[in-house]
Amino acid sequence: MSTEHRNSIEFKVWGRYALFTDPLTKVGGEKFSYQVPTYEALKGICKSIYWKPTIIWVVDEVRVMKRIRTQTKGTKPQNYGGGNSLSIYTFLADVEYQVRAHFEWNSARPELDGDRNEHKHHNIARRMLERGGRQDIFLGTRDCQGYVEPCEFGSGLSDLDGVDELAMGLMFHGFDYPDEVGGDMLCARFSRIVMNAGVIRFERPEMCPIKRVVRTMSVKTFDLNKTVRIADDEWASLEEQV
Repeated sequence: MSTEHRNSIEFKVWGRYALFTDPLTKVGGEKFSYQVPTYEALKGICKSIYWKPTIIWVVDEVRVMKRIRTQTKGTKPQNYGGGNSLSIYTFLADVEYQVRAHFEWNSARPELDGDRNEHKHHNIARRMLERGGRQDIFLGTRDCQGYVEPCEFGSGLSDLDGVDELAMGLMFHGFDYPDEVGGDMLCARFSRIVMNAGVIRFERPEMCPIKRVVRTMSVKTFDLNKTVRIADDEWASLEEQV
C-alpha cells in the first residue's frame, strides 16, 4: 500500500552514532538505544528540516539501510547539582535511513488558518531539505549529529532487503502535545513495531493502542504575522534569494 501524499518529502538521514533511548533505561546511569528510530525521533528530524505551528509532520515509513550495530561508550553527563558522573550509553553505530513523511494542518491552531497554503509550505520544506535542514539534525540526542539530503524512498540496496518480518516489540511511539491535539495533558504513546525487509510503516498517532498521561502542559499562543510569518511571504523571500 502506497503511503505517498502530494505534500510528502523523502530524504536520507545518516550519522556516525544514534541514540533512540528506550524510556525504561532513562532512569539511572545507563541508556540503551532501540534498534530502530522511533516515530518521535523521525518527526523531530522533519521539524528540524522545516516546521511551522500551522503544520504537523506525520511520519509514514522508514527504511533501515545499514546493518544494525551497537557500540557501548562511557560518557560523563553533567549532574543537575554540578559536576559529572560516569554513565554507560549503548549507541547505534554507522546508521543510515530513508524516510517518507508528509504534513497535515494543525487543527488545534484555528488562529493560523490564514497560513494554510499547502503548495508554499511544501515548496519551502523541499527547499530547506535541499539545504540540509533549517536547524541542526540530531539522531535521538544532541550528542549524535545527523545529516539529511533528498532521496527517492526505496532506491538503492539495503543490508536488510532480504530479512523477513522482524517484530521489534512494544516501543515508544511519540508524544501527544496539547499544541497539536488540544487539551492540557501531555501523553506518551506506545505501539508494536514490525519491520519487513528493512521497512517500518508506522501507525498513525491516533491509532496507537497504548497511551499514558505524563503531565499537564500549557499551550503556547501564536499570532499570525506577529509571531508567525505566513508561508506566502516566506516563499517570496526565498525566491528573491535565488
